[in-house]
Amino acid sequence: MPETSTTPPIVAIVGPTASGKTSLSLDLAAELAGEVVNTDAMQVYRGMDIGTAKLPPAERRGIPHHLLDTLDVRDPATVAEFQGWARAAIAELRGRGATPVLVGGSALYTRAILDRFEFPGTDPEVRARLEAELAEAGSPALHARLRELDPEAARRIEVENGRRVVRALEVIEITGAPFSANLPVQEYVDPHTVQLGVAIDRDTLDERIAVRTREMFDGGLLDEVAGLLDEGLAEGRTAALAIGYRQAISVLAGELSVEEAIERTAVATRQFARRQLAWWRKDPRITWLEYDDPERVAKALAAIGAA
Repeated sequence: MPETSTTPPIVAIVGPTASGKTSLSLDLAAELAGEVVNTDAMQVYRGMDIGTAKLPPAERRGIPHHLLDTLDVRDPATVAEFQGWARAAIAELRGRGATPVLVGGSALYTRAILDRFEFPGTDPEVRARLEAELAEAGSPALHARLRELDPEAARRIEVENGRRVVRALEVIEITGAPFSANLPVQEYVDPHTVQLGVAIDRDTLDERIAVRTREMFDGGLLDEVAGLLDEGLAEGRTAALAIGYRQAISVLAGELSVEEAIERTAVATRQFARRQLAWWRKDPRITWLEYDDPERVAKALAAIGAA
C-alpha cells in the first residue's frame, strides 16, 4: 500500500534466544496499539510449544499474535513462503492502523521479510538429484562440497541442516552464482522500519540458556515430542531440525540419556545464539537495548519515534 504519514511503522525485535525479546514485544505492542507477528521458523508448527518457548495464549496479555500454529509438523516451510506470509500479515495490520511488532530468533527470516530479497527459482530435477545424494551420502558430505563452492554460504549454514545445504547447492547449480550472493541486501523494503536489538552479556545468556533448556525437559518436552512423532515429526523436512527436538528424539530412541540431551541441547543453543549475534552485529541499522535496562521500553519508543 502507498506510504502515508499515518501508516504505522514496522517494528522488528531481534537478538539471541533467551535474551528477553518476547517481553519487549508485548510491552511495545501494548504501547503502540500493535499486534505481534512471529518470525521464528519453528513456532509456526502446531504442537511445538515447549521446545520453541512459544508464549501460551494466557500470557499474551490479550495482544493478537500472527503466524503461530499455522502448519503441521509434516509440512515443509521455506524462507520464501514465510516472507510472503509475513509481508501479507504486515500489510493487513498496517492497512487497519495497527503496528506490526515482529519478534523471533530466525535471523534470515527477519531479514527476508524486512529487506530487499528476491528468491532464485527452483529446478525439480536438480533438487531431486541433490536430495537423493543427501539421503545416500549425508549432510556432512554435501556441506563439504558447499564449502568448496561457496565458503561464505557454508559458514552460515549448519552442517546438520541438510535441507538448506541442498537448497544452496541447487541455487549455485541453476544460477552459476554463489548462494551467498542471493542473501538479503541491507536495504529495507519499506523505509519506515525500525530494528531493535536486545543486548545481553555472554555469561548471563549462557546461564539463561542452561536454565531454559532444563526447564524444557523438566516441563514435558519428551512427552511433547512423543506425541509429535505420532503426527509425523520425524518425517518433517523442517520441524525435525529444531534444536531440542532432535535431541529429544534421540532420548526416545534410546540413543541419549536425558542428561546428555540437556547438555547437547544447551550447547547447540549457545552455538545458535553466537551465530545469531554474529549475523545481527553486522547490521548497523539496529538500535541495541540492554536486556536489563529499566528504561528499555522508553528508549525503544524513542528510537521508533525518531525513525
